[in-house]
Amino acid sequence: MASIELNHQVLPTSPTSAIDSLSNSQSTHRIALGIEYDGAAFHGWQRQADPALPTVQAALESAIAGIAAHPISLVCAGRTDTGVHATGQVVHFECQTDRGEKAWLRGTNSLLPPAVRVRWAKAVGPDFHARFSAQSRRYHYVICDSPVEPAIMARQLTHTRLQLDIDAMHEAGQFLLGENDFSAFRAAGCQSRSPFRNVMHLQVIRHHRFIVLDIEANAFLQHMVRNIAGVLMEVGAGRQPPQWARQVLEGRDRKLAAVTASPCGLYLVAVRYPDECGLPQEVLGPGFLQPFA
Repeated sequence: MASIELNHQVLPTSPTSAIDSLSNSQSTHRIALGIEYDGAAFHGWQRQADPALPTVQAALESAIAGIAAHPISLVCAGRTDTGVHATGQVVHFECQTDRGEKAWLRGTNSLLPPAVRVRWAKAVGPDFHARFSAQSRRYHYVICDSPVEPAIMARQLTHTRLQLDIDAMHEAGQFLLGENDFSAFRAAGCQSRSPFRNVMHLQVIRHHRFIVLDIEANAFLQHMVRNIAGVLMEVGAGRQPPQWARQVLEGRDRKLAAVTASPCGLYLVAVRYPDECGLPQEVLGPGFLQPFA
């Protein structure tokens, strides 16, 4: 209920071709946007070959093009899979005319479906890149451990009937800190050239009625957060000791780990950039967890 998935065929990149032409113009502008979306309404971030499949990218590109008055192509900080949400996604695009922050914000939102919204807009320099300028990505994985599955927000969190031990989960998570080979936590179809990632921060806390896995890394492999969540939930349920997380990591074999946790509880909540980028800093989501320190 994170991370970087789906292997459907991608549409021909005609919007990208249009932007390539724009890039050769002397009067192009680069705009960054902060995006929030309910992943349950979409087949992932990435535009698909079948236009009948709704995606976040396709919805945004269509709406922004309506304001820009020409096709645009978005670059995002991190692609999310079907069912995965975002409160802190960051994108950028090129346009011929800067319509101003109000138009990019209110105008684009007026053309979007209810499940996706632009949170902020800012003109940035030509060197800014939503993906390559990012220093880290941060995710929240939200779990509700209760005897009865909630009817409200059923697609916005992961439910388990088991009472989870968050202290054991947090202890297990500390074995995953630092730069490591996360082969045991990547999807079989992951296309990343390197399995190494640097996990800078990982904590498990109980926040009101929810358990929150809060994790930050320089980047994530496909299914990496969901596979980490699956391992920590096994530990929290008492089926494995905390040290098992280290054994799974060192084993570098996906078959040694737990099942992949549901996408429903996963949220991309923040992307960190150098201060000189000047992008807005928002309160960490999702909103039903706020305030979250």
